[in-house]
Parts: sequence; C-alpha cells; structure tokens
Amino acid sequence: MAIRNIVKDGDPILNKVCRTVVNFDEKLAQLLDDMLETMHAAKGVGLAGPQVGILRRLCVVDIDDGEVVELINPVIIEQSGEQVGMEGCLSCPDVWGNVKRPMKVTVKAQDRNGNNFERTVEGFKARAFCHEI
Repeated sequence: MAIRNIVKDGDPILNKVCRTVVNFDEKLAQLLDDMLETMHAAKGVGLAGPQVGILRRLCVVDIDDGEVVELINPVIIEQSGEQVGMEGCLSCPDVWGNVKRPMKVTVKAQDRNGNNFERTVEGFKARAFCHEI
C-alpha cells in the first residue's frame, strides 16, 4: 500500500465528472487499499477517487465503527429524514460548515470484485456516504 497525495480545493479535477469503473482487477484493489491508507493517514472518514487524482466513481468510508466500506459505481437510490451537522473535507483542510443531509440512505454499488450490493445506512454513516458520493 502507498499513501497518495490528496488533491486540494482549487484543482480542476475536483469539478470533473468521474467515469464508471469497468475493470475489477488488481490495479483497482491496489487503488482502494492506497485510498484507505491515505484516508487513515490524513485522519479522515471518507475519500473519493477524484481526491487522489483518479476520475473514477469510487470511494472508501471508515467511520471507526469497525467496518470499512468500499463503494464502486455508487448510486443513492433512496433517502429519508434529515440531519444537519458540521462537515469537513480532506480536500479543503481547516474548512468546516453545517451541511444538511438525509438521515437515512440506501445505496446501490459494487464491491472490489464487481459484485452488486445494496446497503442502507443511517446517521453519521449516511452523512459520510452522501459526502463521498
């Protein structure tokens, strides 16, 4: 694994549309492992592809609940409720603000092997999923 550079606010890559992941191979697995290590080193709870310079639809989330979630080609298919809370972003260091998010979301995605799954999460994990997607 390797720690990658985190792209900072102002870099045009953060405003570009990401492409769908189509190759579920060792290169993808290495990218996901690197992203997780990078996120942990930066003391974050989520990291998306563009934040490490990769224009692919993928992210990793680890909110310290004992479960790392990798979301590849994620789509929010259902949402309900509301929560408002402080959020920061690894690409915008030292910038925090109140953000309104759904309290509960259901996401359809693929895992690192290309297997489809759906996941319903609530609270802080729902906030992290929405932020990264």
